[in-house]
Amino acid sequence: MTDLLSSLFPRPRTGTVAPGAGPRGDTPLEVRLDASLPAEGFRLHADAEQILVEHADARGLRYALATLDQARSHPSWSAGVLDVADHPDFAVRGYMLDVSRDRVPTRETLLRYLQLAERARLNHFELYIEHTFAFEGHDVVWQDASPLTHDDLRWFDGECVARGIDFVPSVNCLGHMERWLRHEAYSDRSETPEGYLWANEHRAAATLQPTRENADFVLTLLREIAQTTSSGKINIGADEPFELGLGASAEIVADRGRGEVYFEYVRYLLDELTGDGFQVEFWADIFAEHPELMGRVPQRAVPVVWQYDGPVLSEAVLDNADEELRAKWESIAFDMEATRNGARGRAKALIESGEPFWLAPGTSTWQSFVGRVDNAVDNLIDVAQTGLDTGARGYLNTQWGDHGTLEPPSTAFGPLLLGGAVSWCLESNRDLDLAALINDIVVGDPSGRLGRAIVEAGRASKDLDSPLLNASQLFTVLWRAGEIARGSWPSPAGVAAARERLVGARALLAGAAPSGPDSELTIAEMDHAIRMALFGADVLDIGHGNLAGIDADTASRMRDELDALLLEQRSLWMRRSRPGGLDDAVGRFRPLRRILERRAVTR
Repeated sequence: MTDLLSSLFPRPRTGTVAPGAGPRGDTPLEVRLDASLPAEGFRLHADAEQILVEHADARGLRYALATLDQARSHPSWSAGVLDVADHPDFAVRGYMLDVSRDRVPTRETLLRYLQLAERARLNHFELYIEHTFAFEGHDVVWQDASPLTHDDLRWFDGECVARGIDFVPSVNCLGHMERWLRHEAYSDRSETPEGYLWANEHRAAATLQPTRENADFVLTLLREIAQTTSSGKINIGADEPFELGLGASAEIVADRGRGEVYFEYVRYLLDELTGDGFQVEFWADIFAEHPELMGRVPQRAVPVVWQYDGPVLSEAVLDNADEELRAKWESIAFDMEATRNGARGRAKALIESGEPFWLAPGTSTWQSFVGRVDNAVDNLIDVAQTGLDTGARGYLNTQWGDHGTLEPPSTAFGPLLLGGAVSWCLESNRDLDLAALINDIVVGDPSGRLGRAIVEAGRASKDLDSPLLNASQLFTVLWRAGEIARGSWPSPAGVAAARERLVGARALLAGAAPSGPDSELTIAEMDHAIRMALFGADVLDIGHGNLAGIDADTASRMRDELDALLLEQRSLWMRRSRPGGLDDAVGRFRPLRRILERRAVTR
């Protein structure tokens, strides 16, 4: 049995269980405010005479009482004298859930996230929105998306407040506007109305022209959604304006520089919203590339540096990159050396200038079906260490949904908990067992099998032994219909190792005995996700460039298997999420199905 201190989550910064008479069922509780404690901090002492809780503030009291509840439920609660002292490493410990890449969660699913966020002592929760909010007068943008409404977000804000969490709407305002710009009513706002080339691929228009008129347009959207939260906080995005300077703004960017043009637009939004009294975040990917912009962020605004891959994977990718990949990176001005140094490299200009900033790791679940567990753990811990070393005030764990959010939410629950724990206190939580966290807190499985299955499945990407940034080939080979670079195609041995890992994970599901609120659904989701990843392994086994030449019988079998998997995806999706976006998500596999269909009928 786990001892009392080790059973606490997050594990406390300091704690002892000393010999002596422990508390009884009738031991009185005394609560005291102690303003000398660090913000959100607390002390807990329990012996036979008294249970004393001292706290710095309301959140400190909340965390102290939650810790007391955990301790009381342990069999050795009365066996000794308990002392715990705790406070957070980071003032802001947050989670951001992408609800715009096709999947819009139901209220029940949002509550599931909040339940775990509260347990992980998060105090900040963002919903990332591009087009999935019912903005007034913009029905054409969201009418097929099953959008979140004003009432939905006000309800969510209330649920966050009840848990001591700030709800923060996160809405993009420059790049990632493709779901708006595809419509005639907005297309003239685009930097490149006909689309643009990026890494030798044609992409649809996604970036607004950096004009004052467009800034005022998005400002009305930001102010509208900001009224749904009581936190006084908003994230305006402003990341990845890939085509900035390639179209309508080409002349001004050539004259003034990309950084200046970018930040003049962003600074206007920051000034307006902070002038309204809001605390404002923005993504720092462009900002951090321009040291000349440091020191120009207004008070009550903060740049957030995202980092999606840990240093172990990043270094492996860079060291193994072939000339084709390096040429691609050069064509898009990708800073390879900054990536090699993880979060520290990406935040270099801010660190050196003393500019306040937050850091944002990721769950490593997107573009994977089953997650990329090893990378998630490495990155979550590295970002926490980097933040401590450099004085970052905020830690915002992110769950993105690139190319459809086809992974089940349950793949992210473990990284959510781990991110909360290491942002609360890295030193005492860096060695947590992720499978045990999932078993104990998420699914309640005394057999230990379901948590192990989720973690084992998430290790299959590493088994491919073909390092890839921000994705797993088990996913990309399907949505790209086999069109992934030769240099990132895993060897037969790597595919075999990943397959063995996935088959073993699926076998673990068979004997799982969870009791959590959505345990049966979690088993069904993971079984399906593993089978999707195994289908990816089947396509990888065909070999680079060989998919279009497979025989008719193989193609027919694979087409039917894909159809069955996507039909099941639809059923599982509807148990966690709204219908809007579902057709778009499963439609990403249409090019693959076309190839299989063509080969199936060639006899």
